[in-house]
Amino acid sequence: MSNIRIRTRNGEYLAELDGSDISNAVWLSLPFTTAINMFGGQIYFEMPAGGAEPEGSRVTKLEVGDIAYWPKVGALCIFFGPTPLSGDDGHPVSKYSVVKIGRILDDCSSMDSAGDRQRITLERAF
Repeated sequence: MSNIRIRTRNGEYLAELDGSDISNAVWLSLPFTTAINMFGGQIYFEMPAGGAEPEGSRVTKLEVGDIAYWPKVGALCIFFGPTPLSGDDGHPVSKYSVVKIGRILDDCSSMDSAGDRQRITLERAF
């Protein structure tokens, strides 16, 4: 497991990645800064993973705080709250199948004001 720090204009969040090949590829590519896209309670952005193939089952229903990789477009997704596809239970739902690769360890509810097309930075945390 590897720890990363996620920084947006409104906060900083500590997260843990699992030991999968895709997580290791993400961790090795850090630091990484880009513009984010928002879809309700989801932040996503393209992030090259050095050709690593995602392991594990692909899911659409997630938990608040989950970090996932969207293999179809090579994007990292951070789920911080309900998405437009969420049901009454409030769990984030992805429109496309993703592979969970980690989890935010801090309260991530403030990510809702990170802002579409704003900057996000991921760094290694030790």
